[in-house]
Amino acid sequence: MSQIISFSTDKKFANDLDSIIEKSGYQNRSRFLRDATLFFADMQQRGELKNMKDEEILEGHLIVYYQHGIEHKLLEIRHSQKISVTSYNHSCLKHSHSCVDIIQAIGSALDYRMIIEKLQNTPNVDKVHFISAPMREEGCC
Repeated sequence: MSQIISFSTDKKFANDLDSIIEKSGYQNRSRFLRDATLFFADMQQRGELKNMKDEEILEGHLIVYYQHGIEHKLLEIRHSQKISVTSYNHSCLKHSHSCVDIIQAIGSALDYRMIIEKLQNTPNVDKVHFISAPMREEGCC
């Protein structure tokens, strides 16, 4: 069941809100504000990966864009004891002439940072990004 929540803001922000929402790709104010609130709360509570405590356990997706020749490094990561891989996907992106591997895993902030640093310093790796899953007290799983 939905519940209406209202808040006050200055006129400039109120006037710009619909533009911000549209530029963000949302068609609905409520969904935008819900997602923005959850994202902000997660960042306030856990912060960015680089600032998290070493022992913080994270679950999420490690996304690696690369050119062929580093597959052995990705295989090492998938079979290492550093993170526990739960899912792995490889795709060839023909338009951007890149490969992308998406590794869904769970591990410590320290281990993710070490893996990302290693990959960023590997020739033929174009981009590495980590997206952590939001933390909830309860939910579907």
